[in-house]
Amino acid sequence: MTDSTETDRPSAPPAKKESLLANLLLNIIIPTLILSKLSSDEYLGTKMAIVVALAFPFAYGIKDLVSSRKVNFYSALGIISIMLTGGIGLLELDAEYMAIKEATIPGILGIATVGSLYTRWPLVRTFVYNDKIFVTEKIEAGLAFKGTEVEFERTLKFASWMIAGSFFVSSILNYVLAKVILESPPGTVAFNEELAKMTALSYPVIVIPSMIIFAAALFYLIRRLTSLTGLTFEEMLEHHK
Repeated sequence: MTDSTETDRPSAPPAKKESLLANLLLNIIIPTLILSKLSSDEYLGTKMAIVVALAFPFAYGIKDLVSSRKVNFYSALGIISIMLTGGIGLLELDAEYMAIKEATIPGILGIATVGSLYTRWPLVRTFVYNDKIFVTEKIEAGLAFKGTEVEFERTLKFASWMIAGSFFVSSILNYVLAKVILESPPGTVAFNEELAKMTALSYPVIVIPSMIIFAAALFYLIRRLTSLTGLTFEEMLEHHK
């Protein structure tokens, strides 16, 4: 006889996947349209356009923090970046500060990724090698069986450097993009339009190359895990089928 307490127990709701369309709309498309089309005095004006445009990615970042119910280092830094962008624009500081800010944020992420390797909480374990992606219990059992734990730690360290490299590439590209595009003085419609153009180009010029490097790091990790554990790709991710 089946225990009714087992069958009647509600299963935990599956984690809600992030919508790529919502991400693009709120972080790139809507802010770009507001800055480029509504910055003149007949609409929002230069300063209010910056406030309204940045309100969308700011709200998206806050929602991510609230829904995850924990402080995500990357999301928190993203919110700080948005606030700095708004502050530089509203205070009408030199565009050089914007370029420095654009380079600094991903640079901090890269340094944090490498620095975390020397702590008890390496970021690669939090954001790449975790239970949301891999069947970690089965992988760790395979590592123990083959005696390859030390090689696995070396693999994680190398993957961390690859991920950090994606952030460093992003840092350089951010700075170059800002220097090339932001030519007008802050506080002008032209500056807001250039900020909109920089936001729009950030995805193809910066995000895509960084994602390619990140994907290469994940592919390297999976390939090494296959060798170190004897498990197949499907076995390592079987609970995500």
